[in-house]
Amino acid sequence: MPHKIHSSVDAALADISDGSTIMIGGFGLAGQPQELIDGLIRRGAKDLTIVNNNAGNGEVGLALLIKSGFVKKIICSFPRQVDSHIFDAAYRAGEIELEVVPQGNLAERIRAAGAGIGGFFTPTGYGTLLAEGKETRVIDGKNYVLESPIHADYALIKAHKADPLGNLVYRKTARNFGPVMATAATTTIAQVSRVVEVGDLDPEEVITPGIFVNRIVEVAS
Repeated sequence: MPHKIHSSVDAALADISDGSTIMIGGFGLAGQPQELIDGLIRRGAKDLTIVNNNAGNGEVGLALLIKSGFVKKIICSFPRQVDSHIFDAAYRAGEIELEVVPQGNLAERIRAAGAGIGGFFTPTGYGTLLAEGKETRVIDGKNYVLESPIHADYALIKAHKADPLGNLVYRKTARNFGPVMATAATTTIAQVSRVVEVGDLDPEEVITPGIFVNRIVEVAS
């Protein structure tokens, strides 16, 4: 099996093109692959659809990507928080499209894509604006709305350690959306703090198997 280590962030991102759908891991700044996002900005691909838990914090990472004007649409759970002023300004100016997805639905829609599930019924969002235009059904006397999986061309995630085969170990809450996003993208790119030799990772600590990871780039933390 070929090793998946790339020499630089820019090399790992070299084929991302205009119009790509990209999942970006992280819960706020925790686990956000900031160096990969900075590389995506340097790449300059436009009209991107971004899938993330929120819509950026302050003026770094995802917020800076939005400020650069490369994001056409964002799919997220929490578009507004105290420091989301860049997204707020872009949205009010009509420069970015927003799809709000409840956090549990977001995680499950991503997981469904990775598991090959065509859709699922959930009570979350039923009877609200989020359910408009979607199929609904009564199951065992309860109301449900049909949600579709979210697929992506790329997933940009952050892990603590990796081996050259792409097996990933995360650090505490930085794990968040990374494991499910890795399964739902055509190409998964992971930035890691440390690359170790094959066999050095405790199998019990590996959360994302290498089969789901295409590229690794080591970034000093």
